[in-house]
Amino acid sequence: MTLRWLSAALGLLILGAVTTSAQQTPPQQAAPKPANIDRNGVLMLIRSTLLALDQANKTGNYTVLRDLGAPGFQVNNAARLAEIFAKQRGDKLDLSGVTVIDPQLSLLPQIEPNGLLHMAGFFPSVPSQVNFELLFAPVEGQWRVFGVSLSVGQSAPVAPAAPESPQGKAVVSQKQAAPPKPGVPSKQPTQ
Repeated sequence: MTLRWLSAALGLLILGAVTTSAQQTPPQQAAPKPANIDRNGVLMLIRSTLLALDQANKTGNYTVLRDLGAPGFQVNNAARLAEIFAKQRGDKLDLSGVTVIDPQLSLLPQIEPNGLLHMAGFFPSVPSQVNFELLFAPVEGQWRVFGVSLSVGQSAPVAPAAPESPQGKAVVSQKQAAPPKPGVPSKQPTQ
Protein backbone atom coordinates (compact mmCIF):
# COMPACT_ATOMS: atom_id res chain seq x y z
CA MET A 1 0.00 0.00 0.00
CA THR A 2 1.53 3.31 -0.96
CA LEU A 3 1.17 6.33 1.23
CA ARG A 4 0.00 8.38 -1.74
CA TRP A 5 -3.25 6.41 -1.74
CA LEU A 6 -3.82 7.28 1.91
CA SER A 7 -3.35 10.99 1.42
CA ALA A 8 -5.58 11.05 -1.65
CA ALA A 9 -8.34 9.08 0.04
CA LEU A 10 -8.41 11.08 3.25
CA GLY A 11 -9.26 14.71 3.84
CA LEU A 12 -6.59 15.26 6.44
CA LEU A 13 -3.69 12.86 6.64
CA ILE A 14 -0.68 13.58 8.67
CA LEU A 15 2.23 11.37 7.85
CA GLY A 16 5.73 11.83 9.00
CA ALA A 17 8.48 11.87 6.50
CA VAL A 18 8.21 8.67 4.61
CA THR A 19 11.35 6.65 4.61
CA THR A 20 12.65 5.40 1.34
CA SER A 21 11.75 1.83 2.22
CA ALA A 22 8.14 2.81 2.99
CA GLN A 23 7.75 4.51 -0.40
CA GLN A 24 9.17 1.71 -2.46
CA THR A 25 6.72 -0.83 -3.76
CA PRO A 26 8.11 -4.34 -3.52
CA PRO A 27 8.18 -6.29 -6.79
CA GLN A 28 5.45 -8.58 -5.48
CA GLN A 29 2.99 -6.60 -3.36
CA ALA A 30 2.29 -8.62 -0.23
CA ALA A 31 -1.15 -8.48 1.31
CA PRO A 32 -1.65 -6.96 4.76
CA LYS A 33 -1.90 -9.48 7.56
CA PRO A 34 -3.91 -9.30 10.79
CA ALA A 35 -2.03 -7.72 13.67
CA ASN A 36 -1.34 -9.76 16.78
CA ILE A 37 -2.75 -7.21 19.25
CA ASP A 38 -5.56 -7.57 21.76
CA ARG A 39 -8.54 -5.25 22.26
CA ASN A 40 -6.96 -3.46 25.23
CA GLY A 41 -3.80 -2.75 23.25
CA VAL A 42 -5.87 -1.34 20.39
CA LEU A 43 -7.88 0.87 22.76
CA MET A 44 -4.69 2.18 24.41
CA LEU A 45 -3.11 3.07 21.06
CA ILE A 46 -6.21 4.80 19.73
CA ARG A 47 -7.08 6.70 22.89
CA SER A 48 -3.55 7.78 23.79
CA THR A 49 -2.91 9.07 20.26
CA LEU A 50 -6.18 10.98 19.97
CA LEU A 51 -5.89 12.40 23.50
CA ALA A 52 -2.34 13.59 22.76
CA LEU A 53 -3.70 15.30 19.64
CA ASP A 54 -6.61 16.78 21.65
CA GLN A 55 -4.24 18.20 24.26
CA ALA A 56 -1.95 19.58 21.58
CA ASN A 57 -4.91 21.27 19.87
CA LYS A 58 -6.17 22.73 23.16
CA THR A 59 -2.80 24.08 24.26
CA GLY A 60 -1.30 24.92 20.88
CA ASN A 61 1.79 22.97 21.98
CA TYR A 62 2.58 20.05 19.66
CA THR A 63 5.94 19.05 21.11
CA VAL A 64 4.59 16.13 23.18
CA LEU A 65 2.59 14.78 20.23
CA ARG A 66 5.71 15.04 18.09
CA ASP A 67 7.90 13.39 20.73
CA LEU A 68 5.47 10.45 21.09
CA GLY A 69 5.76 9.74 17.37
CA ALA A 70 7.99 7.44 15.40
CA PRO A 71 11.14 8.94 13.87
CA GLY A 72 9.33 9.32 10.55
CA PHE A 73 6.64 11.41 12.28
CA GLN A 74 9.18 13.44 14.24
CA VAL A 75 10.56 15.08 11.09
CA ASN A 76 7.54 17.37 11.50
CA ASN A 77 8.52 20.04 13.99
CA ALA A 78 5.97 21.42 16.45
CA ALA A 79 5.31 24.47 14.28
CA ARG A 80 4.56 22.28 11.25
CA LEU A 81 2.14 20.13 13.29
CA ALA A 82 0.45 23.33 14.51
CA GLU A 83 -0.04 24.34 10.85
CA ILE A 84 -1.40 20.92 9.93
CA PHE A 85 -3.95 20.90 12.74
CA ALA A 86 -4.83 24.62 12.57
CA LYS A 87 -8.36 24.03 11.28
CA GLN A 88 -9.21 21.53 14.03
CA ARG A 89 -7.73 23.86 16.61
CA GLY A 90 -9.70 26.78 15.17
CA ASP A 91 -12.90 24.71 15.16
CA LYS A 92 -12.21 23.88 18.84
CA LEU A 93 -12.70 20.20 18.11
CA ASP A 94 -13.06 18.42 21.46
CA LEU A 95 -11.78 14.85 21.42
CA SER A 96 -12.12 14.22 25.15
CA GLY A 97 -15.12 11.93 24.48
CA VAL A 98 -12.74 9.26 23.23
CA THR A 99 -12.02 8.47 26.89
CA VAL A 100 -15.55 7.17 27.53
CA ILE A 101 -16.88 6.07 24.13
CA ASP A 102 -15.68 2.81 22.62
CA PRO A 103 -14.45 3.12 19.04
CA GLN A 104 -16.04 1.07 16.27
CA LEU A 105 -13.36 -0.30 13.95
CA SER A 106 -14.02 -0.24 10.23
CA LEU A 107 -10.53 -1.58 9.48
CA LEU A 108 -9.28 -4.12 12.00
CA PRO A 109 -5.64 -3.70 13.02
CA GLN A 110 -3.41 -5.07 10.30
CA ILE A 111 0.26 -5.06 9.48
CA GLU A 112 0.88 -3.50 6.09
CA PRO A 113 3.61 -4.86 3.80
CA ASN A 114 5.83 -1.95 4.86
CA GLY A 115 5.58 -3.09 8.52
CA LEU A 116 3.23 -0.34 9.73
CA LEU A 117 0.28 -1.14 11.97
CA HIS A 118 -2.84 0.27 10.32
CA MET A 119 -6.36 0.66 11.73
CA ALA A 120 -9.39 2.85 11.13
CA GLY A 121 -12.80 3.46 12.64
CA PHE A 122 -15.00 6.00 14.35
CA PHE A 123 -16.38 7.11 17.68
CA PRO A 124 -20.19 7.08 17.37
CA SER A 125 -21.12 10.27 19.17
CA VAL A 126 -23.97 12.73 18.76
CA PRO A 127 -24.41 15.02 16.90
CA SER A 128 -21.14 14.28 15.12
CA GLN A 129 -18.90 11.27 14.99
CA VAL A 130 -15.13 11.34 14.98
CA ASN A 131 -13.62 9.26 12.16
CA PHE A 132 -9.98 8.23 12.43
CA GLU A 133 -7.29 6.35 10.57
CA LEU A 134 -4.02 5.63 12.33
CA LEU A 135 -0.62 4.27 11.37
CA PHE A 136 1.98 3.12 13.89
CA ALA A 137 5.60 2.15 13.34
CA PRO A 138 7.50 -0.31 15.53
CA VAL A 139 10.20 1.51 17.51
CA GLU A 140 12.26 -0.33 20.13
CA GLY A 141 9.50 -2.86 20.79
CA GLN A 142 6.68 -0.30 20.98
CA TRP A 143 4.13 1.00 18.50
CA ARG A 144 4.65 4.74 17.97
CA VAL A 145 2.39 7.00 15.95
CA PHE A 146 3.45 7.42 12.33
CA GLY A 147 0.29 8.85 10.78
CA VAL A 148 -2.98 10.39 11.97
CA SER A 149 -6.07 11.13 9.92
CA LEU A 150 -9.07 12.65 11.64
CA SER A 151 -12.37 13.99 10.41
CA VAL A 152 -15.76 14.79 11.86
CA GLY A 153 -18.92 13.57 10.18
CA GLN A 154 -22.59 13.03 10.75
CA SER A 155 -23.42 10.25 13.17
CA ALA A 156 -26.86 9.56 11.74
CA PRO A 157 -28.51 9.88 8.36
CA VAL A 158 -29.90 13.34 7.73
CA ALA A 159 -33.16 13.77 5.84
CA PRO A 160 -33.14 16.25 2.97
CA ALA A 161 -34.73 19.63 3.55
CA ALA A 162 -38.41 19.91 2.65
CA PRO A 163 -38.94 21.56 -0.73
CA GLU A 164 -40.23 25.11 -0.56
CA SER A 165 -43.58 25.83 -2.11
CA PRO A 166 -43.36 27.91 -5.30
CA GLN A 167 -43.52 31.70 -4.94
CA GLY A 168 -43.95 31.33 -1.20
CA LYS A 169 -47.64 30.47 -1.67
CA ALA A 170 -49.22 28.18 0.82
CA VAL A 171 -50.70 24.96 -0.46
CA VAL A 172 -54.20 24.42 0.85
CA SER A 173 -55.79 21.03 0.81
CA GLN A 174 -59.52 21.01 0.31
CA LYS A 175 -61.61 18.08 1.34
CA GLN A 176 -64.22 17.21 -1.20
CA ALA A 177 -67.37 15.27 -0.56
CA ALA A 178 -67.07 11.71 -1.76
CA PRO A 179 -69.21 10.91 -4.78
CA PRO A 180 -72.13 8.61 -4.08
CA LYS A 181 -71.46 4.94 -4.50
CA PRO A 182 -72.95 3.37 -7.61
CA GLY A 183 -76.23 1.56 -7.03
CA VAL A 184 -76.85 3.37 -3.77
CA PRO A 185 -79.46 6.09 -4.03
CA SER A 186 -78.27 9.35 -2.65
CA LYS A 187 -80.26 10.74 0.17
CA GLN A 188 -82.16 13.78 -0.85
CA PRO A 189 -83.99 15.76 1.72
CA THR A 190 -87.70 15.15 1.35
CA GLN A 191 -90.23 17.88 1.64
